[in-house]
Amino acid sequence: MSAAAEFRAMHGSGCFILPNPWDAGSAVYLQRLGFRALATTSAGFAFTRALPDTADALLLEAVLANVKEIVEAVPLPVNADFQSGYAEDLETLSVNVTRCVRTGAAGLSIEDATGNVAAPLYELTRAVERVRAARAAIEKTGIPIVLTARCESWLVGDRDPLRTALARLTAYADAGADCLYAPGVRDPGMIAEIVKAVAPKPVNVLVSTPVPGLSRSRLEDLGVRRISVGSALSRVAWQAFARAARSIAETGSFDALGDAIPFSELNGIFSP
Repeated sequence: MSAAAEFRAMHGSGCFILPNPWDAGSAVYLQRLGFRALATTSAGFAFTRALPDTADALLLEAVLANVKEIVEAVPLPVNADFQSGYAEDLETLSVNVTRCVRTGAAGLSIEDATGNVAAPLYELTRAVERVRAARAAIEKTGIPIVLTARCESWLVGDRDPLRTALARLTAYADAGADCLYAPGVRDPGMIAEIVKAVAPKPVNVLVSTPVPGLSRSRLEDLGVRRISVGSALSRVAWQAFARAARSIAETGSFDALGDAIPFSELNGIFSP
């Protein structure tokens, strides 16, 4: 309850970065760096299971266990990347959202992607119903966690992603979403349009690759309240691992291991 209240208050003013750990260890490391809140990443977690980041790759039980592991590892509010709720029908979606709240998450996000190439987004009326169902499920728990509604128009290759996002995010805001999010938008002007359209509700922006000029201060000037990095930190870790492993396999040299973070540093962080 206190984590949920704290997380909600963080959305009231200013702009904060919400990095995305994929397990307890990465969560604790981010906590030690001074971040005020964290968010899980479906992609980062899926990769640890040798799975792709698709709608049906991860089982609900595994996702809930991952959220709970991260929640219990740190004394910080944690937002759950809950994809599309792991359900098609509204009743099951409500049950799943309730179970996610019970992990101790301070927030959760619901996206409108279907995983169907032919119809990649839920029809708008249905997508709004899903946000309403998630909101109602949260209200029944009595825990004021932050509900983030995501429009995936950029990620599914929509022909007019801004127009689609504006129509959907405003509808999701009216349906009870506390925070609005369109992953993939990078243009400052488009970001400003989204912020204005859903105001006074807060907006999350994803920065998962370097974007010239798109710093925290710039996003704050645009009115953005929350910045997440999605799977980026996990992919940075994979890149370092892959580079070193590839060097060993191809050259027989172990020089690449010289870039490793010192054992004593990690051991110290994770020691009681």
